[in-house]
Amino acid sequence: MVDFTGKFKLTSSDNFDEFLKQLGVNFVVRNLAKSATPTVEISKDGDLFTIKTISVKNTEIKFELGKEFEEARADGKNVKTSIVADGNKLIQVQKGDKEVKIVREFNGNELKMILTVGSVTCVRVYTRQ
Repeated sequence: MVDFTGKFKLTSSDNFDEFLKQLGVNFVVRNLAKSATPTVEISKDGDLFTIKTISVKNTEIKFELGKEFEEARADGKNVKTSIVADGNKLIQVQKGDKEVKIVREFNGNELKMILTVGSVTCVRVYTRQ
């Protein structure tokens, strides 16, 4: 299995505002989120993964691959989430009022996050620290 652990800093973002609009995030919060340069820390202890996002609003999720769990998203909504590994990817599906798919693709020192809600896709690229 690919080593998904590490600390990654945002280096580029494309279409994030449209993604946040689709989720119903208000203008002020969207502007704060767009101006942030978050760090993502992924760790693993046995079968338990932790993903921490350090940004305007810090979030943390703990999960085991393939097991559904409750997640409080950064936009304040609670969703049912599951995450599976597929090669060099962690694929996350959030089920709430709108389904969100987050693909984390690991290539060397790069983490590419592809976020999709409805017909809107956002790509955020992070570099390993």
